[in-house]
Amino acid sequence: MTQKNSETNLENSALSHLNSQGEAQMVDVSEKKATVRQAIAQGRVRMAAATMAAIAQGNTPKGDVLGTARIAGIMAAKQTANLIPLCHPLPLQKVEVEITPAPDLPGYVIQATVKTKAETGVEMEALTAVSVAALTLYDMAKAIEKSIQIEAIFLVSKTGGKSGSYQHPSAVD
Repeated sequence: MTQKNSETNLENSALSHLNSQGEAQMVDVSEKKATVRQAIAQGRVRMAAATMAAIAQGNTPKGDVLGTARIAGIMAAKQTANLIPLCHPLPLQKVEVEITPAPDLPGYVIQATVKTKAETGVEMEALTAVSVAALTLYDMAKAIEKSIQIEAIFLVSKTGGKSGSYQHPSAVD
């Protein structure tokens, strides 16, 4: 089953993160089967064309902006359970962060792909990787431009697990 729209599935599911007293709880996934799961998230970092050129040329006060942001994203995915309440710590088999120039923004598109074989998905890990990579890019380039904008962070797709596959409506088939 592939969900291709942004409708919520709230009416079809119990509130699994609440106990019988209505308090937040970590979901028990111990009875679920470990399956291969993958999530892809994306975001954009918009900036002046001159800032983008300085980053591309390696002409920034803090050094390798894109390399540092890519590593920060990978490290962040591995720390998601420490950052987001009630997330399960997961064994990640793959974390890939790609930062692609987008002259039409101008700026960069950040995409993270995270893969595991576990009882629960890696959507939060992919979203965290993109978010922290974008924040790091900002931090590394803020000496050049403080008006850099981080925008449009979203889940592109996910596969595996009980709920099946999902693809964001803007993603191309």
